[in-house]
Amino acid sequence: MLTLLLYVLIVGLVAAVLFLVASAVFGRSEELGPLPEGTTATVLPVDGISGADVRALRFQQVVRGYKAGEVDWALTRLAARIDELQSQLAEARNSAPRQVPIVQEPK
Repeated sequence: MLTLLLYVLIVGLVAAVLFLVASAVFGRSEELGPLPEGTTATVLPVDGISGADVRALRFQQVVRGYKAGEVDWALTRLAARIDELQSQLAEARNSAPRQVPIVQEPK
């Protein structure tokens, strides 16, 4: 019984030492510290969002997927830009004079 107890203690001690050494050598693989609460690394330009900007979006991953606050923020910005572009298009269509196509009948 004493041998088993010593075996368990030695295995636990070796595992703890290996864990501490690996943690000291490899760390947590983070180049930068974590972001402060309520901030985001997700970036979109203030004006003129393009398709390339949307394709370049990256969201912070959390345990159950992407960080919902970042995704909501990006979708809100994109929805506002789409609304802005649609209103500009509607204004351009309304201000342009209507042109009736001239159809010539064949002779």
